[in-house]
Amino acid sequence: MVTRGIDPFGARATLDTPEGRVSYFRLATIADQMAIDLDQLPYTVKVLLENVLRYAGAQPFTEDDVRLVAAWRPGTKPAKEFPFLPTRVLLQDFTGVPAVVDLAAMRTAVARLGGDPSRINPLVPVDLVIDHSVQVDVFGTTVAFQRNVEKEYERNRERYALLRWAQQAFRNFRVVPPGTGIVHQVNLEYLASVVAVRQSDGEAVAFPDTLVGTDSHTTMINALGVLGWGVGGIEAEAVLLGQPIYLLLPEVVGLRLINEPPGGVTATDLVLTITQLLRQVGVVGKFVEVFGPGLRHLSLPDRATISNMAPEMGATAVMFPIDDETLGYLRLTGRSEGHVRLVEAYAKEQGLFRTPESPDPLFDQIVELDLSTLEPSLAGPRRPQDRVRLSELPASLRAAFPEQFPASQAEQERFDWEGGSVNEAQEPSEPVVPVGQRRKVVDVHLDGRHVELTHGSVVIAAITSCTNTSNPEVMLGAGILAKKAVERGLDTNPAVKTSLAPGSGVVTAYLERAGLMPYLEALRFHLVGYGCTTCIGNSGPLPEPIAKAVQEHELVVAAVLSGNRNFEGRIHPQVRAAYLASPPLVVAFAIAGRVDIDLTSEPLGYDPNGEPVYLREIWPTPEEIREAMEKAIGPELFIERYREVFTGDEHWRSLPVPTGDLYQWDPESTYIQEPPFFKDLTLEPPPLRDIERARVLAWLGDSVTTDHISPAGSIPVNSPAGQYLIARGVQPKDFNSYGARRGNHEVMVRGTFANIRLRNRLAQGREGGWTTHFPSGELVTIYEAALRYQMAGVPLIVIAGKEYGSGSSRDWAAKGPMLLGVRAVLAESFERIHRSNLVGMGILPLQFLPGQNAEALGLDGSERYTITGISDGLVPRELVTVRAEREDGRIIEFQAIARLDTDMEIEYYRHGGILTFVLRRLLRGEA
Repeated sequence: MVTRGIDPFGARATLDTPEGRVSYFRLATIADQMAIDLDQLPYTVKVLLENVLRYAGAQPFTEDDVRLVAAWRPGTKPAKEFPFLPTRVLLQDFTGVPAVVDLAAMRTAVARLGGDPSRINPLVPVDLVIDHSVQVDVFGTTVAFQRNVEKEYERNRERYALLRWAQQAFRNFRVVPPGTGIVHQVNLEYLASVVAVRQSDGEAVAFPDTLVGTDSHTTMINALGVLGWGVGGIEAEAVLLGQPIYLLLPEVVGLRLINEPPGGVTATDLVLTITQLLRQVGVVGKFVEVFGPGLRHLSLPDRATISNMAPEMGATAVMFPIDDETLGYLRLTGRSEGHVRLVEAYAKEQGLFRTPESPDPLFDQIVELDLSTLEPSLAGPRRPQDRVRLSELPASLRAAFPEQFPASQAEQERFDWEGGSVNEAQEPSEPVVPVGQRRKVVDVHLDGRHVELTHGSVVIAAITSCTNTSNPEVMLGAGILAKKAVERGLDTNPAVKTSLAPGSGVVTAYLERAGLMPYLEALRFHLVGYGCTTCIGNSGPLPEPIAKAVQEHELVVAAVLSGNRNFEGRIHPQVRAAYLASPPLVVAFAIAGRVDIDLTSEPLGYDPNGEPVYLREIWPTPEEIREAMEKAIGPELFIERYREVFTGDEHWRSLPVPTGDLYQWDPESTYIQEPPFFKDLTLEPPPLRDIERARVLAWLGDSVTTDHISPAGSIPVNSPAGQYLIARGVQPKDFNSYGARRGNHEVMVRGTFANIRLRNRLAQGREGGWTTHFPSGELVTIYEAALRYQMAGVPLIVIAGKEYGSGSSRDWAAKGPMLLGVRAVLAESFERIHRSNLVGMGILPLQFLPGQNAEALGLDGSERYTITGISDGLVPRELVTVRAEREDGRIIEFQAIARLDTDMEIEYYRHGGILTFVLRRLLRGEA
């Protein structure tokens, strides 16, 4: 893979560094030639400019691409695309396994056509971190970690054997084994170089470290000054095969921070505030850069917490500059001094290094945040952008679930709390006028103990996710709060499933060194694994008595987690309310046992003497956290933990290692099957055709996430996927999760649109993966309806509202609908990554014109839809005509925007998707 072009601008220069002399492509050269002020360009634009400058003259990069990016200015941008080829690709196993399966299938297709399968090989370096498969089966015990690891290998042996094959079959492909950490934290602490150095034609070439990842939270690395963001697995596969991403000139929003945060607030409070703010501003599809005098009050881990949640903010990336804080973090995490000085020298030479005296760049828009206004916060109960003040948590719960928390109940509780001789909860009086329903209290016997469950009870409290576990301040804060709680005689509520799942082994190392692990374990926050766990729905089953009580009594119970996503049904199928919180607050709510409580004024619990204990009394002080950090954290922890990062434990090393260029598909496997994407591949794509007389498979509302679309979480026994597995001899206890079976399209297509919380307006009021089949009018599963339509040769569309496809990057949210027969999605707006994924699988994203939607047009989903203007050839964002015909002959005709935003996306669509496009190029010797 080339790392540079032919240097048509004469920008190549050399730089002497402690690591030796390196070549680089000098931005000042193009600035001089075009008379532009580099200081005025946003950091993001400088990185993109270096990329096109370095590759200029190597197809498909041109001199015009360099001029286009260099001419960036605030305001209206020319609607012209340019290529961007990242330095590397980052995968996690849930999205990485299907990528490897696709690569293996491409090799099989090449061999089937008489070609050399070894030509299918990553051209851009790839790292895959296995972090999405560990589940919290065992908790609250010192053996939890070992037991969960054992279960992980039992469930995933076939998948892991595939990855072991990939290690030896593909060049430029590394795997970080299970039990090491979360992909983004491993990237931050170890993989990222900030400045990369590669050999090219016998000389070392230095350039910015950039990447794309198959997880939307890839943006966490922006904190180090590394430009990277999440893409679909489909797009990532094309990049690793050497295909650039095509971008339009970015709109860059500056987030200006002023003043200093007050004591007692955390980085979690800050990121939830920024998420709410930027969602209100509207930054979807935009790049955000943080600047201003308040930046000096943020540590690198604080920055990482912010950048991690860029997807929840709606931004493509949230960039921080390279500065002294960056260099300090590189040293802290054990990077060599020589490399740190290389980063400093290169960044300063290229105008990428920020000092307090650096002038502010120009931005398309500036948003200001006063850090002194921060306050303790959570977010929920259903969306990460819905920030809630700690004091207003009970009100947010009541507002979200009014049937379970009627206003009269709230008043009754307030009167009881104020005191008196009568307690209505214990000795209810008979009102003269009927009042609303009383709180439902369910007695549960759990491990010999008596516990009470009610609406608002916490059943999951998880310190999880790289969002917060990469930040020593909040992790040590959780440990200090646990210590103070234990010393006051407090304990966690027995009904709460507790877990500690940090993003790397460094976290447990410094918690142990600080002497805080025993206190966390005393509150049952034992280590359960190094992986994403609860944040991605791998929370494992609730204890049977708890699960039974919740199910039978239809309780609205809650999870409190230090994660980044809390969409309904994501954390656990039985948990309706989920709140994002800092790790110290996670511990606090595990003690309180409920979320309908104001911890700013009500006691957290009572000590053995019956005295109330308030949160403010055990909250860690900045001085206590600073002292713990100085005592516990140093470079040696990182060096030791990452010394053999690719080696793995005995479980990994003992796995069988298949050999050969071709993967040996096992037709009996229920985990790995050859996907059908390339089986009937022809060297030339068929001509584009209009979509004629399509039916609506699903009519969905606003904010439908990829969690609703893509198979995720556990596999229900009675679902089409569950029945498929049972028919092949798999017992329900061995189902594993949808994520673990992403390598088998037969499972995944049956689980598409099967989320238990999906609200399809064609499902006759029933939640879940149901729809009405037309013209029969029968209510059937979405999978069964799709099968019937396919047998009848009827194409399908999906109708949706705003923000269709928000949430995590999931390639199966596009692959699944494609295999169901969906040809187009008609929505009011799309989430950026998901729209790209739809194009990548040959599905046409159509957007209603402003002010229009299905309701306004009088559609009801029973019509047949014909979409014309496709076969004539398309241009970016062209208007097409949609003709909806009802059974009675009435016709509704309107126009929609074909959201193929660039010429290259039109080319991908013409080929039926990006992977078939790349494969045809490889077969023709064009790549």
